[in-house]
Amino acid sequence: MNRINYLFQNKNKDLLSIYVTAGFPKLEDTLPVLEAIQEGGADLIEIGLPYSDPIADGPTIQESNAIALENGMSIKKLFSQLLGFRAKIHVPVILMGYLNPIIQFGVEEFCKKCKEVGIDGLILPDLPMSHYLEEYKEIFERYGLFNIFLISPQTSEARIREIDRYSQGFIYMVSSHAITGAKSAISEEQEQYFERIAAMNLNHPRLIGFGISDAATFQLASRYSNGAIMGSAFIKKIKDSKELKQDIKNFLSEVRG
Repeated sequence: MNRINYLFQNKNKDLLSIYVTAGFPKLEDTLPVLEAIQEGGADLIEIGLPYSDPIADGPTIQESNAIALENGMSIKKLFSQLLGFRAKIHVPVILMGYLNPIIQFGVEEFCKKCKEVGIDGLILPDLPMSHYLEEYKEIFERYGLFNIFLISPQTSEARIREIDRYSQGFIYMVSSHAITGAKSAISEEQEQYFERIAAMNLNHPRLIGFGISDAATFQLASRYSNGAIMGSAFIKKIKDSKELKQDIKNFLSEVRG
């Protein structure tokens, strides 16, 4: 069974997913950061594939992408870092990135490598559903990879139902029509959106991301979904850390409240 499905079968509330950019803050920090995230109590991990034009991301994650690329991070390097990582990391791990670098790497080769190292799913914000269904679905499924779709407040009900039909694992609820970035609070308008989606009684679990920054926003998002995804606030925390593992554990403990 895919680890994502196994997770949701055994826990369906207050799940915490942490996003980290591969090769950040230093090139060889990828595995130590994954270990600390797991030890800190996160339920899932998203590894961002650094890209020069991350269109869905705000300044914090854009900067982490630029630093990782300057450090020498690449898809090939990441796969070499992840060889054997499943000896220590048992939580589901998802790669989040953009289609162009994967096409350049070779889609089938990329999926093959994902299976070899133990990746559970992919989040590709710029992959249209029609292209996925026509060109990539069979390849992803052949290598046991779940494709995680995103919805936003602007996504129509018909589209959300279609996404629910073809989803695997969970649906990524973007909290607002905006780029990523930590916010101090969740607005009343966002809560209304969360309530609207919850009332649709979708077949798949939902995690809320974009703007989740602390215990309060995590808890509020989790009230309307199965949990939340935190990225920018985590990236900010580790950027200049001198005690990486301890700072990560302390941060996740604070988020859990």
